[in-house]
Amino acid sequence: MTEIHAPSPGHYDETLTGEHPREHYQAYVDWLRATPTLTLEQKRNEADTLFRRFGITFNVYGEEEGTERLIPFDLIPRIIPAAEWQYLELGLRQRVAALNRFLHDIYHDQDILNAGIIPAEQVLTNQQFQVAMLGVDLPGETYAHITGVDLIRASDGEYYVLEDNLRTPSGVSYMLENRKMMMRLFPELFLAQSVAPVEHYPNLLLNTLQCASEADSPCVVVLTPGRYNSAFFEHAFLAQQMGVPLVEGADLFVRNGCVFMRTTAGPRRVHVIYRRIDDAFLDPLAFNPDSMLGVPGLLSAYRDGNVVITNALGTGVADDKSIYPYVPDMIRFYLDETPILNNVPTWQCRKHEDLDYVLENLDQLVVKEVHGAGGYGMLIGPKASGEEIERFRQLLRNNPANYIAQPTLCLSTCPTMVEEGIAPRHIDLRPFVLTGREVRIVPGGLTRVALRKGSLVVNSSQGGGTKDTWVLEGSAC
Repeated sequence: MTEIHAPSPGHYDETLTGEHPREHYQAYVDWLRATPTLTLEQKRNEADTLFRRFGITFNVYGEEEGTERLIPFDLIPRIIPAAEWQYLELGLRQRVAALNRFLHDIYHDQDILNAGIIPAEQVLTNQQFQVAMLGVDLPGETYAHITGVDLIRASDGEYYVLEDNLRTPSGVSYMLENRKMMMRLFPELFLAQSVAPVEHYPNLLLNTLQCASEADSPCVVVLTPGRYNSAFFEHAFLAQQMGVPLVEGADLFVRNGCVFMRTTAGPRRVHVIYRRIDDAFLDPLAFNPDSMLGVPGLLSAYRDGNVVITNALGTGVADDKSIYPYVPDMIRFYLDETPILNNVPTWQCRKHEDLDYVLENLDQLVVKEVHGAGGYGMLIGPKASGEEIERFRQLLRNNPANYIAQPTLCLSTCPTMVEEGIAPRHIDLRPFVLTGREVRIVPGGLTRVALRKGSLVVNSSQGGGTKDTWVLEGSAC
């Protein structure tokens, strides 16, 4: 029989309160405790074999021993009751609506800047702000069609938004493959419980992209930087699942203000580009002239309204960590509503009083680069050495505007298969929000797990893994 290690005191565990299962986990924990450990280990080995056979990998830059890795997949799901998910969904819809309103505003009337809610220089001098987008009208005033919002639950049991991902949010392919794997390995669990489906996400995504264009039967493509990109598996997976072409920059060209795709039957007009390339590399005529990844003339065609790019150019300013602290203010300003999901308390090191506090308390805080991603460029004070703390102290003094700081929150834990057995590990959650003519969210998202004991870093590039996320339909818990 399988033993589940109890969570540490003071931690919020998603599954257990002490040694007793939470109500929505009761049926699963009963099954888990009755299942031999050897059976679980065999299933885990089977999952690893299948993931490798199917090529479900990600690329790691700068590693000599081989760039392709499997993202470790944990067999124990994260389970969310229906009522809790309904609350999260309301908060996600509200937040993404405000972010889209903010993006339209800063590229048009700039009301929130003129009202002094956000310092104008913090937006207009941000390296993600695109002057080329000023005055450009987009269909439905939608900038972020696909948004990934990172949520954590702290030791107080409350959910908080850790960050917003609006440029090229990734990870949805692992959400889909994790579910497929769980249904393959444990079909009896899905017969015993009513788990909300996620496999319709590619259809929802395709519909969102098609509806972004006013053309009849619009041609949609997925634009990838190529097979050496860290998320190439996802690019190819989503194109295949949607039944649309996967293209690189060299496959597209601009003629008479329109974008075309090279095909064996001749040029084909492209109406919607789901791009997985950063702004700077999209058009060598407008941005980085050395880019070999983009399409010359693409910006001109885009500004003329002859092609839709999702997510829109310039969305990065809204997921910059220096703008993150103002999202609750955006919700109040644009929607006249109280934020449903709270931010993590944040110190902006560009502010003198905030910088002084951070410098005095570095050993207790998490410090992040405002443009950082993937768990890089950050300091976790309680886990850092004295040398690391002093190095960051100097970085902060040299360029304070490049950093924010947050308290070291104790992320909730979930039982996870590790070397010492089934033990608690810290997790987060990335739901995916699709915004088109309507807002749609598949129930759940990608749960990421920090596999190292005590670690709070869940990013796959830093050794994190993933779990299937179950939303129980009709549960009243």
